[in-house]
Amino acid sequence: MTEWEKSGWRSKPRVQMPDYTDAQALARVEEQLSQFPPLVFAGEARRLKSLLGEASRGKAFLLQGGDCAESFGQFSANAIRDTFKVMLQMAMVLTYGAKVPVIKVGRMAGQFAKPRSAPTEVQDGVELPSYRGDIINDLDFTPRARLPDPERMLRAYTQAAATLNLLRAFSTGGYADVNQVHSWTLSFTESEKAEKYREMANRITDALDFMRAAGVDAQTAHSLRMVEFYTSHEGLLLEYEEALTRLDSTSGKWLAGSGHLLWIGDRTRQPDGAHVEFLRGVLNPIGLKCGPTMTTDDLRVLLERLNPENEPGRLTLITRFGAGKVAEHLPRLIRTVQEEGANVTWVCDPMHGNTIKSSTGFKTRPFDAVLREVREFFAIHAAEGTIPGGVHFEMTGQDVTECTGGVHAISEENLSDRYHTACDPRLNASQSLELAFLVAEELTRLREDRTSRAAG
Repeated sequence: MTEWEKSGWRSKPRVQMPDYTDAQALARVEEQLSQFPPLVFAGEARRLKSLLGEASRGKAFLLQGGDCAESFGQFSANAIRDTFKVMLQMAMVLTYGAKVPVIKVGRMAGQFAKPRSAPTEVQDGVELPSYRGDIINDLDFTPRARLPDPERMLRAYTQAAATLNLLRAFSTGGYADVNQVHSWTLSFTESEKAEKYREMANRITDALDFMRAAGVDAQTAHSLRMVEFYTSHEGLLLEYEEALTRLDSTSGKWLAGSGHLLWIGDRTRQPDGAHVEFLRGVLNPIGLKCGPTMTTDDLRVLLERLNPENEPGRLTLITRFGAGKVAEHLPRLIRTVQEEGANVTWVCDPMHGNTIKSSTGFKTRPFDAVLREVREFFAIHAAEGTIPGGVHFEMTGQDVTECTGGVHAISEENLSDRYHTACDPRLNASQSLELAFLVAEELTRLREDRTSRAAG
């Protein structure tokens, strides 16, 4: 394999990336970004890699969630707070059920670019380039709006920096204090899952009261007031990624400074393509989306290319097959990994394989299909004797109506009520919490099975 350079991807085949018409403007933006501070730091990326290694061994569990695509127009402190709050709730449910630490990673502070199934779209007989995320072009259906504009990368950086600043404040400034577990209830109406959450919160509060009465030490009390929270996004727009890549003086390796974890999409995972070439050389933990078309031969090559040292926590395989298709595809990928002796963390993305067009014309995801794929993911790992290491959701803390079903039984007719996504449909707060309880039940069953086998 050739020696890696951060610009080496430019000589490789590129897909799902814009063709900028003004090369000089693009060069100016790249030069400006290259002078900006990185958004994340090497020590944080190494820490996350270590935690993901724990998840691969069943000693931790990954909760990864957030927007399908972050928007310039919908950017607000309240939206960030509400998504962060829902993730705290979900993590609490998972921790309580699984009895292992939950690694919290947001699809935030960088998830601005989106791959698309077609390069153009047609509305009322007019054909224009597809919307590829706010970092590239605008959602408005006009020729000017759909023209890729490199200046948008500067706005994306500024918004990502502001988002990270707020997330760090929430994580360490007392907002994430586990003693405030009751205050994270958002505005849930009465439902079985909301009541279940309140019961769990009461038990946690009782346990904390006992710990205080027993004289818990100050260090433990301090740790309960903070959480570790990391960011992730698809490493799609490589001009932006390269410009924010920095040499880590401690290790002598290159850090992708745009986010803690970057993943390669199912449409950009060509072994000899630009995205694999770029991400193979950074020290960050890397995700790899695996859809139904992932061949065992390609997986073997990608395991070697993306993690040649077979480092635990370096490579997370994010499966996305669709409900009813997991048994057809996941076992062969698991066996390929086992044959190669590869260290990977297995994660389920039950969103992208379950997208449909509703009868009312809205893109949606049936909540029952999302639940089914999660159950199938756990069932296959139980049958194969392997470890399910995490889940990956597109979700929001907002009260949207984008995915059908859930405790409030959102119908296709309800989708137009609060359909705010710029791209793909997201779970709302109550659907996210309901899903967390399902995953917690699966993790509890897994833990009980292991305990039973160990005792027997």
